[in-house]
Amino acid sequence: QVQLVESGGGLVQAGGSLRLSCAASGRTSSSYPMGWFRQAPGKERELVAVINVSGGSTYYTDSVKGRFTISRGNAKNTVYLQMNSLKPEDTAVYYCNRNPATWDWGQGTQVTVSS
Repeated sequence: QVQLVESGGGLVQAGGSLRLSCAASGRTSSSYPMGWFRQAPGKERELVAVINVSGGSTYYTDSVKGRFTISRGNAKNTVYLQMNSLKPEDTAVYYCNRNPATWDWGQGTQVTVSS
C-alpha cells in the first residue's frame, strides 16, 4: 500500500514562490511517471505537471508553463514542484500521485496565493 505525503504549501503573495515536496512510502515512485495535481474550491481536481520515470521528460498544463518545474529528488521516493510567479488562481490543495492517478490520495498541501 502506497502512502503519499505532500508538504511545502503555505500562504504567499502573488509573484512569490513555493516548493512542494512529495514523499511516497510503500512503493518506489521512481518506477512510475509521477504527477502533481491540484483542486481548487468548487472545482474538479486537475493535472498540473508530470515527470517520466527517467526525469528527462515533463508535461505542464498550459496555465503553469514557464512558472512551475517538476523534478525528482536524489532520494528515490521524492518528487518536487517548484512554483514561481504564483498567481491567485494557483490557490488550491496540491496532491501528488503516479500518473495516471491510481494510488490512494494523500492529504495534500494547501497553497494560498493572495493578491
